Amino acid sequence: MTVEAAKEVLLIEEEGLAAVRERIGDEFVQAVETILAGGGRLVITGIGKSGLVGQKIAATLNSTGTASFFLHPVEAMHGDLGMVMAEDVILAISYSGETAELNSLLISLKKRGNRIIAMTGGENSSLAAAADIVLNIQVPREACPLGLAPTASTTATLAMGDALSVVLLNRKKFQVEDFRQNHPGGSLGQRLKVRVTEVMLSGAEIPAIKPDARATQAVRELNEKNKGVVVVVGSDGEVLGIVTDGDVRRAVVTGRELKDAAVTELMTPNPICILPDRLAADALSIMQRHEITALPVIDAGKRLLGLLHLHDLLGKGEFRFLV
Repeated sequence: MTVEAAKEVLLIEEEGLAAVRERIGDEFVQAVETILAGGGRLVITGIGKSGLVGQKIAATLNSTGTASFFLHPVEAMHGDLGMVMAEDVILAISYSGETAELNSLLISLKKRGNRIIAMTGGENSSLAAAADIVLNIQVPREACPLGLAPTASTTATLAMGDALSVVLLNRKKFQVEDFRQNHPGGSLGQRLKVRVTEVMLSGAEIPAIKPDARATQAVRELNEKNKGVVVVVGSDGEVLGIVTDGDVRRAVVTGRELKDAAVTELMTPNPICILPDRLAADALSIMQRHEITALPVIDAGKRLLGLLHLHDLLGKGEFRFLV
């Protein structure tokens, strides 16, 4: 009985999605074109279950290249309306289309000149009448046997939001690289699939020093850049060596005077490096094998392009050497 009841719920939700799919037409195209032409953000608003689904839709839009935020109708009427700009497009969600708080907000938004897209199951509702474009999400029935809890209708709402997000993604030619930029804290597996050039430090961020510098200058660079290493670079950009904070500690312990020492006396020559076309996963493997935390990124001529540091690659506290 339990299994059959669960299957019945999924069947009802499938029926709802099929009904919504069959109705998609010109109004969907108009909604996409309106969002693309707006020049601002897509503001999602709704209350109750519709509001919760709206928050998820906003999150999906943001991660796939369409700037968006969720605006609670009640909070909007008490000051948050100030977040909405004239060029923003509004996506208002209410299955019945008769949510009083939402429809009150739309009056103010229409006065501001904002274009309004309604996502509703009420074709003849107050919300539909107030909107410029209506996306019909009406489903034949709810999966709730009492017909009270939004079930198939919220699934349809969420799916319509996904449809908007994906179509906008395609129209904007949003790529994997763009997605990664929006997910710098994404899963470890995803981060390790990128090229080292996507996560390396470059330019003035790199702790670097010339070979004629003094050891004290290397220590200063270690302190200022706080990466645990300083790369020694020749006049032609070639990587000659590397100085680590461990090198400095060992020099102090052995009584070496750093004030008058040349950086070349302190550095490890011909350090382990990595080429720019290698994956972050390759860099992690090298770091683990040699128990180091930084890798200079070099071109075929051994010229310095960047520095890959473990913390920038994985995030602090997320890596442990396997021994």
